[in-house]
Amino acid sequence: MHSLSDGCDFPRQVPPARRLASALIVAMALVSLSGCAGLRDRLPSMPSVGSLVTPYKIDIQQGNVVTREQAQALQPGMSRLQVRDILGSPLLTSVFHADRWDYVFTFRRQGQPLQQRKLAIFFKGEVLERIESDELPSEIEFVASLDNRRQFEKVPPLVATEEQLKAFQERNKVVAPQAPRPLPPTTSYPPLESAR
Repeated sequence: MHSLSDGCDFPRQVPPARRLASALIVAMALVSLSGCAGLRDRLPSMPSVGSLVTPYKIDIQQGNVVTREQAQALQPGMSRLQVRDILGSPLLTSVFHADRWDYVFTFRRQGQPLQQRKLAIFFKGEVLERIESDELPSEIEFVASLDNRRQFEKVPPLVATEEQLKAFQERNKVVAPQAPRPLPPTTSYPPLESAR
């Protein structure tokens, strides 16, 4: 028999709810650890969580974007400065091939094939001689390939007929401003300060 004076503590009572919660946590830990190997052997057709969830991978764009419109603007005989104004600075230049500029573009997006395009500009001295390139997309095609949420439709022609122009002018006629109407007579009030 223990008394209060002999220094022994009485065992504390743990509430039943806390004991139940502790038991459940231990049971769940044991089941999850035992299920790692045994459950996988018993159910080989069940996919794992790792195969259902894939991590997000960012889009990776490298190099210079050169569109078909930009390449068509280049003409033999242009200077290096004119070419740089149209295409931007080349991605690759070589000390050993000073008369060649390379423009390379790659775009990698999760779930889509790799886009890669190359354009080589050849100079003779300071003048553009020739161009070699992969098939380049138009500006609209390039933007559509980047935007995977919406698909661009073909751009409608931006030409109006004479009837459409006349109808537009009728709908949007500019009305000449009218002269302001005179204000109605106002009530006369006594002055705020009295004259001395």
